[in-house]
Amino acid sequence: MAQVHPTAVVHPDARLHESVHVGPYSVIGPQVTIGEGSHVGPHVVIEGRTTLGARNRIFQFASVGADPQDLKYAGEDTELTLGDDNQIREFVTLHKGTAGGGGATRVGNGNLFMANSHVAHDCVVGDGCRIGNGSALAGHVTMEDHVIISGLAAVHQFTRLGRFAFISGGAMVTMDIPPYATAQGDRAELVGLNTVGLERGGFTKDQIERIKEAHRILFRSKLGLQEALGRLRTELGGHPEVDHLVSFISQSKRGLTR
Repeated sequence: MAQVHPTAVVHPDARLHESVHVGPYSVIGPQVTIGEGSHVGPHVVIEGRTTLGARNRIFQFASVGADPQDLKYAGEDTELTLGDDNQIREFVTLHKGTAGGGGATRVGNGNLFMANSHVAHDCVVGDGCRIGNGSALAGHVTMEDHVIISGLAAVHQFTRLGRFAFISGGAMVTMDIPPYATAQGDRAELVGLNTVGLERGGFTKDQIERIKEAHRILFRSKLGLQEALGRLRTELGGHPEVDHLVSFISQSKRGLTR
């Protein structure tokens, strides 16, 4: 049996691995599944059709799987899923999806959600991301792997954040941030590359140089976007880090932060 504090309220239909620990006064609903080695702190609410993988840690006063803050939501059966090894700090809110957004909010592995951060309905968060204190993702945001959002930043709905992007504190992001870039300001603008993040992420010197050249062509050559993408395909195509950048930009619907 899971280790459940006597003051916690766990619905009998909830599925908790025997190694799960649930702290005082927490409430866990009937459609919740919590995986091996996970720790639920005191005063946590986990509700809705919510699935957590292994070794997740949820700190006090977090709200996980609540109904979305979307006036179109009419009680449909939607879900929130989290992978393994995520940390959900104090007062974080993670909301389940809506029918209009595919019915699911999805979070990958090894992410850190700092205190008072918010992930809205139908978001997709990759692996190894960091969301700073008080930062918020509006609905339908996509974060690729290893994105860092500093404190008090906000991301507009339907916006995409490319892998290894870095969003500075207080930034207001209204258009897609390309992979590997650093963005700051209101409204956010690109200010360079996240070279520190790339080095920490294991990118080689040659890969980083190719990414620098790709960003120079895209943002400093005064070429039109499609012309710049064509040049990247011709001159730097075949390298995964550049191919991903080209694919990300080619699929942009909200427009690209420049």
